[in-house]
Amino acid sequence: MPELPEVEVVRRGLDRWVAGRRITHVEVLHPRAIRRHVAGASDFSARLSGQTVLAASRRGKYLWLPLDGGGALLGHLGMSGQLLVQPETAADETHLRVRLSFADDGPQLRFVDQRTFGGLSLEPMRDGLPVPIAHIARDPMDPAFDDEAFIRALRAKQTGVKRALLDQSLISGIGNIYADESLWRARLHYERPAAELSRPKSVQLLAAVREVLGESLDQGGTSFDSLYVNVNGESGYFSRSLNAYGRADEPCGRCGTAIRRAAFMNRSSYYCPRCQRR
Repeated sequence: MPELPEVEVVRRGLDRWVAGRRITHVEVLHPRAIRRHVAGASDFSARLSGQTVLAASRRGKYLWLPLDGGGALLGHLGMSGQLLVQPETAADETHLRVRLSFADDGPQLRFVDQRTFGGLSLEPMRDGLPVPIAHIARDPMDPAFDDEAFIRALRAKQTGVKRALLDQSLISGIGNIYADESLWRARLHYERPAAELSRPKSVQLLAAVREVLGESLDQGGTSFDSLYVNVNGESGYFSRSLNAYGRADEPCGRCGTAIRRAAFMNRSSYYCPRCQRR
């Protein structure tokens, strides 16, 4: 699933290519893509048509486009979702689900989703956030992120440190890839109890998280296939810089010990058994 860097890359593209444009026509090609909009496709299209996109915003792994008529178009990419800016003359993508056209006859905004786990919905706003994501915590790249509050909450968690990093109500935007990479940099085993972390170690971990996310963002995110792309369909290349995730049996870049893979929450954890002792 796309994590903070991949979603932020898309947000920046939307802010450049879609903000300030008036929507004139909305075509829903698959009802599952707007399943959270319970009023259905006709209502979804009617309510969006005529609205102007004000900006592109993000909280963790969620994107939204605030609208001049109130509310916002909220999106989650799920496992395979893409928001693409395409010329109206471009051929339809195989898994095109929703198409937005604009008054300036410029590029369309297309929601493409092979597995249909992602989706779009129209939502009311409250305190600057779409209501359904009010419980999502700020992410560590947010200028308003409270380091001290996070460290206190982390050390109060009665769970392993990786589970804590994946808790979107504690810190948002981190998924399996960046949790493993951050723990490798901080030399922490994924099952290390969060409550046992010293304050200096917690500070070190947060710094590692920011380093990993920042470096990935600079490289356009992590793309293992053609699914995780920016609005122009281009892949990121942070996958070339991964130290732990997906590198089972390859040598650790610090000590040379073979990276191990372990089952974790119906997915995998990758770690160095020497650098990240249990």
